[in-house]
Amino acid sequence: MNMISFKIDGVPVTVPAGTTILEAARQAGIRIPTLCYMKDVNEIGACRMCVVEAGGRALQAACVYPVDSLPRNRETGEYAEVKTNTPAIRRARKVNLELLLSNHDKKCLSCVRSTNCELQALCREYGVEDENRFAGAMTETKVDNSSLSIVRNNAKCILCRRCEAVCEKVQHVGVIGPTMRGFKTQILPAWNMGLAETGCINCGQCINVCPTAALTEKDDTKEVFDALADPNKYVVVQTAPAVRAALGEEFGIPMGTSVTGKMAAALRRMGFDKVFDTDYAADLTIMEEANELVARVKEGGVLPMITSCSPGWIKFCETYYPEFIPNLSSCKSPHEMEGAVIKSYFAEKEGIDPHKIVVVSVMPCTAKKFECKRPEMGHDGMADVDIVITTRELARMIKQCGIRFEKLADEDFDDMLGESTGAAVIFGVTGGVMEAALRTAYEVITGEKLQKLDFVDVRGFEGVKEASYNLNGLEVKVAVAHSTGAAAKLLDAVKSGEKSYTFIEVMGCPGGCINGGGQPLVSPEKRLEIDVKALRAKALYDEDAAKPIRKSHELPAINKMYDEFFGNPNSPKAHELLHTHYTARKLYND
Repeated sequence: MNMISFKIDGVPVTVPAGTTILEAARQAGIRIPTLCYMKDVNEIGACRMCVVEAGGRALQAACVYPVDSLPRNRETGEYAEVKTNTPAIRRARKVNLELLLSNHDKKCLSCVRSTNCELQALCREYGVEDENRFAGAMTETKVDNSSLSIVRNNAKCILCRRCEAVCEKVQHVGVIGPTMRGFKTQILPAWNMGLAETGCINCGQCINVCPTAALTEKDDTKEVFDALADPNKYVVVQTAPAVRAALGEEFGIPMGTSVTGKMAAALRRMGFDKVFDTDYAADLTIMEEANELVARVKEGGVLPMITSCSPGWIKFCETYYPEFIPNLSSCKSPHEMEGAVIKSYFAEKEGIDPHKIVVVSVMPCTAKKFECKRPEMGHDGMADVDIVITTRELARMIKQCGIRFEKLADEDFDDMLGESTGAAVIFGVTGGVMEAALRTAYEVITGEKLQKLDFVDVRGFEGVKEASYNLNGLEVKVAVAHSTGAAAKLLDAVKSGEKSYTFIEVMGCPGGCINGGGQPLVSPEKRLEIDVKALRAKALYDEDAAKPIRKSHELPAINKMYDEFFGNPNSPKAHELLHTHYTARKLYND
């Protein structure tokens, strides 16, 4: 390997040829600011915040300048020294920020990203005092509210193109991109359509990478506050597994800390009539899904069976791979199952009119906002889930209520629909649904007690993971994919006959729900320093390991509900309330 030795700000550095100045500087412990840069995803040198002096007169973008392109001394052969912090560089970066502000909606005090905006942070860092220095014409924009999940406000867009890159390169959706030229350039769907008219899957990964508030989730907090204030409503809240692994970050609690007990306490103080755990319905999903898999294997059903708990993935399949719709499990996602159970089993037990119940789901996912409005997600004229809010929205509500989250003592979820197993909590991380299903499917198929509960082969953050298990002579081949981009590659291999599986788990977001589009925002720069997915996943795996019951079919509350209400998994009543169907979709609506 050809190694290049040179100096950055006087610090000797030796790196492989092809390494960029930005990467070399970070290896030397030198920070160069960025706005458009995302490692391996968006390396285009567009924002010019990373400019450095690289031995020549013109400033160079460090994120795209390879070190072996540095000028060399003809006599000594030494590479030119890189400067990252001269007066000229600081001045150039400040001017770049001022130019960005000249075409930016500067209503920062009322902006949802205030204090958590990368543009705002850099302006503070570089001492931008006159935000109107280059005041003049503004690009004409309009807010796109067409989506049920995502709001686009190009008045706050800085054309970094990180959203375009993650949508195309990671998710393989590619419904937004630059249109027009020069000053009129905007990031838009084709033909200036609304986002809802395109093949957008509502995953929210564009929100996760947006440095400003050009992309945000649709705010449904007012609906929740209104329901809580209505004396005629019985308001029930449920929280997804991944929320507990990240909510604490919004209150200064170290990343990777599970805040399950504090979360339940905060929700109770907000005034919800019942505080339930979606983990309960994750266990219920496993009962239905594992038995559905066993039935397909034994009765010659459509294989591979593919999981159905990620609504972003479901819409991706309906839009881009409709030929795989018969392969999808018919199970509703866990929070939709829990909503159905709340408005049937729970309502019957408590003697409550289900039409007076408002079910609020706290999810790590923006696609759940779209999912809860699907007409098939309901029964008896009622939606299973009425309102979905993200982890970020819940954090904002807790702060508005004046609750000192970090000071709360742990409390338990309410009984009946608050119990769960370790299998349920790992639903929030890629491979978790597969592992939970295998724990139950193994014992259903073999009739034997599973001795080793951790299926480590399906854990981890490779794009696609594969494993094979022998269940009393029955070979079960499984695969796990996270991000719809990885799912596309996997499905293409199945279509071509290159790969053959019994069971496939797909999570729409990279890393699974722990990295969902509604989770606390972490900048790409920060993600280079810490492994966000690994830390949040550890919180869930630790909670799984600490649970007294770690297999869904052993949970007494689940078995009691089947005895009293559903009869058996996949019974007609279970299918009526807990299962659904899917629809092939057009890429663009007419």
